[in-house]
Amino acid sequence: MRLFHVSEEGQIAVFEPRKPTRMDLDQTKKFVWAIDDKTLPNFLTPRNCPRVCFHVGPNTSESDKETFLSSKTCSHVIVIEYKWFETMKNTLLHLYEFNPGHFTLQDTNAGYYISETTQIPIAKFEVVDLFQELFSRNVELRVVNNLWDIGDKIQRTTFKWSMCRMGYAQGSGGLVDKK
Repeated sequence: MRLFHVSEEGQIAVFEPRKPTRMDLDQTKKFVWAIDDKTLPNFLTPRNCPRVCFHVGPNTSESDKETFLSSKTCSHVIVIEYKWFETMKNTLLHLYEFNPGHFTLQDTNAGYYISETTQIPIAKFEVVDLFQELFSRNVELRVVNNLWDIGDKIQRTTFKWSMCRMGYAQGSGGLVDKK
């Protein structure tokens, strides 16, 4: 298993634990966050880009696959708003890789791992073309006018899903991220 932290900042040498921004997590603890390779595509977008992400899991039904996947070869989908397309074309991301032995699983569905200790990356990679990186990982990218319809529908499926930065989505009314 490989674990990564994705950032638009390219000069991070040391990751210090920070208080979680999600209010559903223990606010008395501080963590370094990482994402596993399986769900890394969910974070191959600009940081504040709202997105609905879903992928096939062991319990995903054939009916859901037929309804929500446009191809039998792609089992992972990222949906963004059209207004983020240009930003995504021009964003450079940095992937910091960590030693997985220093982390514990925090959220199976989202692929989140946490460490309560300071972490130093074991490697760093640049992602210059986010679209190409997603395509090389066999991820389907969809560009839509509004995320709320697909977000509402995907929550009622058997897919593993994540909705990120939805407070920035059109029509959000200032809502906070669900995941």
